[in-house]
Amino acid sequence: MSGARYPASVRGDLGRALLLDLGLLLVPVALGLLITAFGLDPAWIWPWILLPTLLRHPWLLIRLALLIRRQHRLAPPFPLGLWGEVYRGIARYQQRGRKSRKRQIRFSRRFREAANAVPDALVILDKQHRVEWANPAAAKLMNVRWPEDDRRPFTEILTQPEILPFIEAGEYMRPLDIAPEHNRTIMLSLRITPFGERKKQRLVVGRDITKIYHLNMIRRDFVANASHELRTPLTVIAGFLETLLDAPGTPTPHRRPLTLMRNQTDRMCSIIEDLLTLSRLEMRESSEEQESVDVPDELHLILQEAQALSNGRHGFESRIEEDLLLLGSPPELRSAFSNLVFNAVKHTPDGTRIQVVWQRGIDGVEFSVSDDGPGIPPEHLPRLTERFYRVDRARSRESGGTGLGLAIVKHVLNRHDGRLRIMSELGRGSRFVCRFPGKRALIRDDRDAMPVDEHERPAQ
Repeated sequence: MSGARYPASVRGDLGRALLLDLGLLLVPVALGLLITAFGLDPAWIWPWILLPTLLRHPWLLIRLALLIRRQHRLAPPFPLGLWGEVYRGIARYQQRGRKSRKRQIRFSRRFREAANAVPDALVILDKQHRVEWANPAAAKLMNVRWPEDDRRPFTEILTQPEILPFIEAGEYMRPLDIAPEHNRTIMLSLRITPFGERKKQRLVVGRDITKIYHLNMIRRDFVANASHELRTPLTVIAGFLETLLDAPGTPTPHRRPLTLMRNQTDRMCSIIEDLLTLSRLEMRESSEEQESVDVPDELHLILQEAQALSNGRHGFESRIEEDLLLLGSPPELRSAFSNLVFNAVKHTPDGTRIQVVWQRGIDGVEFSVSDDGPGIPPEHLPRLTERFYRVDRARSRESGGTGLGLAIVKHVLNRHDGRLRIMSELGRGSRFVCRFPGKRALIRDDRDAMPVDEHERPAQ
């Protein structure tokens, strides 16, 4: 390597050290020449004069090796010459290493203090899903005690059967809610995050959601009970209003308020039906009815209903793979798909083109509804699946929307391992995409619906 790569100060130090070593060598040489000039025999003079200089190098090397092996700290005074620069350089590296270790120790101490102060349970698993570390909160929430449970399989501590598939599946977007065996009075929400070298380790975070869980249960029970109790009186009111409207003796001035009352009663009935649907979906995390759903046939029926609802005000396009079926619950999937199609009709202006697509994708199957309407402002997109959330409340009321359609779609997709993605741009329309994993896709066959080969690639 050229000397230009080193700072000028370093080159200067090395130059001075080299000159000093040359000086240490020239001194005994000059002394030997002087003694030889007095007529003494050089055969025995030169070895004695050069011996200290020759022994200095192995002595300093052996001393340095012993100091490093014994992990001694190199400290001044250092030898003269180039050996001094070697000693001094190693001492600087030792000092940097000590500072680095101190920083690591301080960081490790702060990390342990922060992790111990976190009220959530934190557990680190190795590649074999064994416990490597856990904070004190994990003992209370998960019954994981560290270091007592060091290297113990995580599934031996939390023995719920759904935990192992949840860890091995690697789909950590949604948390897993469980009631641990050691304390059935609490409800835990488990989240797992891959980390470490090549993402082989797992960080398990357990949060106590007991209060939230009980509040949600109270809310679900209240909504279900209230909706069920309201449905009967509303049915009676709607029946009497229908009778009064159809009766020939009803005065003409009374017909307009009776019509408005019937419309609002029908809207309240729709809201109650949607609330009951949501309550049924929330009661169970997965659909119990798993069968082959003829999605193309369902979509053709939905499109016919959408065209009747539009009454010629919208244009429809469809691209449906007729042999592509889906494993799931027919009424739930029909509810989700029809909500998306009907929303496109209700919430877009006249003349809008609506496209419905059912096809195989790269990583599964997807159903999408697109339109070239005015689009949705970006600030509304994250909240569209909330209950009763409306972008334009006045327009939603005019179109008869309940504000629960997308919430129902989201719950149905969660129960079918699906995901909802919403894309929209102002002035260029919106697109709602439902993606399902490939394991739920079925192919129509003359004998029966056959599962899609995992290695089969969709036709583009």
